Amino acid sequence: MPVYRYTGRSVRGRLVSGNVDGESPDGVAARLLEGGITPIEIAVAALEEQTNEAGADIKRFAQRFGLGHPTVGDLVLFSRQMYTITKSGIPLLRGLRGLVGSTHNEILRAALQDILDSLESGRDLGSSFRRHPDVFPPLYVNLIAVGEATGTLEKAFGSLAEYLAQDKEMQDRVKAAMRYPIIVMVVIAIAIGVITSFVIPRFAPLFRALGNDIPWPTRVIMNVSSFAQHDAGWAIGGAVAVALLIRTYVRTEAGRLKWHGLKLRLPVFGRLSHEASLARASRTLATSLRAGLPMLQALSLIGRSAGNDHMTQRILKMREAVERGEPLSRAAASAGMFPPLVLQMMVVGEETGELGELLDEVAGFYEREVDYSLKNLSAAIEPILIVCVGGMVLVLALGVFLPMWELIAKVGNGQGG
Repeated sequence: MPVYRYTGRSVRGRLVSGNVDGESPDGVAARLLEGGITPIEIAVAALEEQTNEAGADIKRFAQRFGLGHPTVGDLVLFSRQMYTITKSGIPLLRGLRGLVGSTHNEILRAALQDILDSLESGRDLGSSFRRHPDVFPPLYVNLIAVGEATGTLEKAFGSLAEYLAQDKEMQDRVKAAMRYPIIVMVVIAIAIGVITSFVIPRFAPLFRALGNDIPWPTRVIMNVSSFAQHDAGWAIGGAVAVALLIRTYVRTEAGRLKWHGLKLRLPVFGRLSHEASLARASRTLATSLRAGLPMLQALSLIGRSAGNDHMTQRILKMREAVERGEPLSRAAASAGMFPPLVLQMMVVGEETGELGELLDEVAGFYEREVDYSLKNLSAAIEPILIVCVGGMVLVLALGVFLPMWELIAKVGNGQGG
């Protein structure tokens, strides 16, 4: 289908142009009129423009799968830029127009252009941001709406920049701590696969010469190698089928709730995940309250963004208790999420009217706990990995060398006789 280059006027009288595919110029004109554009000129696009259009289609296809979406770092940078714009008194439209020209992420740039057009058409800032939920999360949009209503946009963008930066730092620390054990386990798995599939089969005829005198380490690695060569396909297929069944079950509401509860009860990583979630929830609630967001709305936002259905249930229980008129500290105690020390901090915050500041302290407390757990995680995992690797090397070494020593002994005895 050919690509046509068009020029026309929008409903507001603005000159617009672009590329669109169609069977004929008349078909393109009909499509433009349906979209509220009065065509002025329609011509077949040049080959380069058609190539660019095909590239744009590929980008749009990739974006459907989440590729190219703004990262947390992009939102941190944008929030800091908006904080600077609102603080320095630059008109909002002029500042946004400058950010549209300097933003590198295409999805974020398109969203900002749409927000700029929405503001020019008379919409408020909160409604304009709410048009892009795939770029700006609900907490982000609600804090901007509150800041716009109360005349504290500068404070709202500053709080968002600080919150997102701290959240990103927490996520980066967790990922960095998990990277080392994952890499070691992958390398071990690859080494075992190579040894059992290619190395051991070459020694198998030599080992069978021993008959019934094969040492048990050799029997183990020979059986593992035979399984990897002949039955691994069935095992992999069965594992994939089980994984698909588990994934299907986890996608149900009951299955997801059980899985998320199980993740929080894991020996080492469960506590780490629980503390990281509490740190994020406390920081989000503190940021929301300081920005002027109502308590019930803030708790609803935290529940939706918890990322763990088990935690979401507890947060929604807190919200229901607060809605019945109970203070946050009592609601948190009934939900069973926080230890007594944190509950006491909440009580003091409610009594002094500084709940936001005390919740910040709670978030800092949990972030320090997570940091301490991450440092101990490497120290706890390294001995386990060393023992696993050492045990694997020992079995392989004994399995290869013991039969060789047996053969050498038999050959020596035969020559001696």
